[in-house]
Amino acid sequence: MSLTSTVTESAQIVTVDGPRIDAAMAIQFKEEMREQTVDGHSRVILDLSRVDFIDSSGLGAIVAAMKQLGDHRQLDLAGLTPTVEKVFRLTRMDTIFQLFPSLDDAISARAG
Repeated sequence: MSLTSTVTESAQIVTVDGPRIDAAMAIQFKEEMREQTVDGHSRVILDLSRVDFIDSSGLGAIVAAMKQLGDHRQLDLAGLTPTVEKVFRLTRMDTIFQLFPSLDDAISARAG
């Protein structure tokens, strides 16, 4: 798993380039998110469109990434596959994060 990052006028987009965020990947994910987002944009969109599995360690890693951003920066999630979205809704994490069906939806939510 690796992360790629691009910056637009409205946000920094971090894409997860792998199918899983689980216990085996959680520490690596947190470290890469920190590296990618240090001193970055005030809004970060995490593109999860390539992720088809997440476990509790993966959820914890995403929460940790949100906390690393601090109080004045926002982490939104985009492109959740049905399986991943179900995990977020069952664990009520959808009340913590703003979930967008696609990356385009996430980008246009702030632009419009």
